[in-house]
Amino acid sequence: MKSKRYAFTLVELLVVIAIIGVLVGLLLPAVQAAREAARRMQCSNHLKQLGLACHNYQSVHGSFPPSAMVNLNTTSTGNNGSWGVHGRILPYLEQGNLYDRVDLSSAWDHQSVIDGLKIPIYGCPSDPGSFQVRTFTDNRPALYPTSYGFNFGRWFVFNPSTRQGGDGMFSPNRFLDFRDCTDGSSQTLLAAEVKAWTPYQRNGGPATTAVPTSRGEAEAIVASGAQFKNTGHTEWPDGRVHHTGFTVTLAPNSDVHYNAGGTLYEQMDYNSWQEGKNGIAGSPTYAMITSRSFHSGVVNVVKVDGSVTSISETTDLAVWHALGTRAGGEVVTQP
Repeated sequence: MKSKRYAFTLVELLVVIAIIGVLVGLLLPAVQAAREAARRMQCSNHLKQLGLACHNYQSVHGSFPPSAMVNLNTTSTGNNGSWGVHGRILPYLEQGNLYDRVDLSSAWDHQSVIDGLKIPIYGCPSDPGSFQVRTFTDNRPALYPTSYGFNFGRWFVFNPSTRQGGDGMFSPNRFLDFRDCTDGSSQTLLAAEVKAWTPYQRNGGPATTAVPTSRGEAEAIVASGAQFKNTGHTEWPDGRVHHTGFTVTLAPNSDVHYNAGGTLYEQMDYNSWQEGKNGIAGSPTYAMITSRSFHSGVVNVVKVDGSVTSISETTDLAVWHALGTRAGGEVVTQP
């Protein structure tokens, strides 16, 4: 008598495979969500470290660092090579060895020690552009971008002829302190997320100095620029707002369209002039450098008091403006 053999039929095997496929399909989004939650938490930790570094800098120097130090005795410069906040807070981010080897009194763009150097805390793990190194055709060192910008205020950034700075917490040639933040350190932004490799227009306009409040106004201002670049936030040592800052002109994650050479860019920035590039002869700088993030629906920020939170992209623009000013006198309803 032959013994019976037990095995799956072809139909049963196909059913099992189909069930496994469904389960994997259900599991993958959960895995991706868990990974993004971990990346978002790491991003928040990076901002926390930036806030603490600025606090430590203030404890040592009696003020927050300037966004740049611009020589206003000159009438023409080839490039604004002044170190920005990222470079000035290095010793408070456990980068003391690097800080000892750079010279903040000399332009960053010819200091080989930073060539190809990635400082992990300056990149959001959800920002793919932060891992894409930028190279140059001249003698400047290769750089990894940054995903975090410091708060330059609403719109106006700097006027070299009057030495006047903007209404944020950072400005060229200015050493602001907690006492200058009369709106309250818990009501004022210190730094926020930005996207590496953001395209922008520069060196032109604007037709009006009023703060733009709509996408149409923003796109008209972008179109007034004379030079298109797709390299925003790619020079972490540089003190110019389009590389290491942001403004609260537009709400977080705002779209601003611009057609450059037949290519439509959906998230554009704008800098009317590279603040102080030509020293005292330079034009005033107005900048629309928007805080943007790869975290869905929000941007992570750190406030002057060191607290880290997420701000929704649907936050009312008036509230966002109030958070960006240090002494505007606004009553802020927390988003």
